[in-house]
Amino acid sequence: MKSEAAIKFPLQDEVGPDTRGADVLVQALEREGVDVVFAYPGGASMELHQALTRSKKIRTILPRFEQGGGFMAHGYARATGRASVCMATSGPGATNLVTCIADAFMDSIPMIAITGQVYQQFIGKAAFQETDFFGMTLPIVKHSYLVLKKEDLPRIVKEAFHIATSGRPGPVVIDIPKDVQQAIWQPTFPATIDLPGYKVDKPIANDDRLLPVLDAICDAKRPVLYIGGGIISAEAHEDLRLFAEATGLPVASTLMGLGGFDSEHPQSLYWFGMHGTVAGNWAVCDSDLLICAGARFDDRITGKVDKFAPDAKIIHIDIDASEHNKNKRVDHAVHSDVKHALSRLNALIKETGFTKPDLREWYSIIDGWKKEHPFSYEESEHILQQEAIEVLYQESKGQALITTGVGQHQMWAAQFYRFREPRTYISSLGLGTMGFGLPAALGAKVARPDKLVVDIDGDGSFLMNVQELATAKIEKIDVKVLLLNNQHLGMVVQWEDLMYESVRGQTILSDPDNIGGPDNPSGIYPDFVKIAEGFGIKSRRVFKRSELREAIREMIDHDGSYLLDVIVPYTEHVLPMIKQGFSAKDILIK
Repeated sequence: MKSEAAIKFPLQDEVGPDTRGADVLVQALEREGVDVVFAYPGGASMELHQALTRSKKIRTILPRFEQGGGFMAHGYARATGRASVCMATSGPGATNLVTCIADAFMDSIPMIAITGQVYQQFIGKAAFQETDFFGMTLPIVKHSYLVLKKEDLPRIVKEAFHIATSGRPGPVVIDIPKDVQQAIWQPTFPATIDLPGYKVDKPIANDDRLLPVLDAICDAKRPVLYIGGGIISAEAHEDLRLFAEATGLPVASTLMGLGGFDSEHPQSLYWFGMHGTVAGNWAVCDSDLLICAGARFDDRITGKVDKFAPDAKIIHIDIDASEHNKNKRVDHAVHSDVKHALSRLNALIKETGFTKPDLREWYSIIDGWKKEHPFSYEESEHILQQEAIEVLYQESKGQALITTGVGQHQMWAAQFYRFREPRTYISSLGLGTMGFGLPAALGAKVARPDKLVVDIDGDGSFLMNVQELATAKIEKIDVKVLLLNNQHLGMVVQWEDLMYESVRGQTILSDPDNIGGPDNPSGIYPDFVKIAEGFGIKSRRVFKRSELREAIREMIDHDGSYLLDVIVPYTEHVLPMIKQGFSAKDILIK
């Protein structure tokens, strides 16, 4: 990560004066351009927090739970593309970050997780608040550091940022014993680093690997371009648009890739997968050429793997060679930075006299699917979740940055809020972590104070990190929460309805004998309006459709954070849906 703050430092090693270790860490962070740290203090990290109070360049934001701080960092990184920083103390403070680190690993998010550790003399001796954080995070990071020599600290910080942001992005852990934090020495801040064995910076595909892509397009009758989060990570959305328009290929996105291609573009199939568009799913299934760029063939996309694009020649462009042939065998693997690959393909189109294939017959079929099976819902006397999101889209003019929790509302947000730019849909997609939405919104708003940031959440997911309303209030972070409150764990209820004869296995969040909802206001529990007001956050509850639009306007216009509690029925299902173990041809539409 580079910024104006980082460029001011000399491009050569620099030896500083005698400095305490905690201040060395802060200075190293400043040199990487860090401007905010989401940090919760404790005994093993107090030195680090004392050093942060002395920084003139870094804003330290105190979450109310370490997981909240980790997801704030996640939201910050997703909104900017820059590596973010979260911090916790040892033991339970560190372990509370594990879910956030795993989440960043699954979604390829650059994040530095810094933790305090007990004195080295106590490591391995079951000391108070000691855990082997280095060991326990190894499976869910790009790299873990335990700083045992104070002199290594500046180098480790620089390496951590390089590893987190290069190649396929991901999280890095730095665990710092308290004696290293307290040690005083003359630090050497390296200008460059050399990591033998780690040479993954932007693998570049040569023309011999790329020209067959164009040849395949020329021969195809039913091609589809399938994109994922790698397009956004690589800042390749403009290269993608040029490539799609030059070739005429229809474009289907994963949820991670939302915004990487304008959803309103005539070539857009929007997103596909378990709850994606019928047109996108059927086009991929019936394709004779599938070009995958920056995506990983995960199970929510493929469904039954042997029925996924069964007749297609598959080309896979990815920066991470380990993804080639991992979930789906491909015919032509291109190991490359996707931005370079698309940029060079665009150049080759001009250099080779490439002729755009005639896909009118293919588009006639696709456009028929789009017209026959759009995302839709039947109007009700009550406010439906889909309608609430649709009205938010209209009232925000599609300009909001949206975060979500995990569940039905997450899918409806992707269906009914149309994403036209990258980094505007932020959600826990690989790990699917409930409680993600509110803290991620706070981090995104800190990163993008110019944007309207709205957390579209469900009551079950929201309650998991509701305490971060206090952070919003005290830190004056203006986020809006559109809470779709159905008193149930909606997505699990939907699966119960489809697969378990509607037997409720602990999925009702209110009193099972007095279930709250639009027809039973007295049974609604908890009272989110009172909870929000207890945190000093403006709030309102709506039942009636006639009040919805005005309430959403009020939420958007309010100066400060706002929670709008929208009471909705629990009987709605997210459709379309491809049940696990089935193919796109088995998609449920009604």
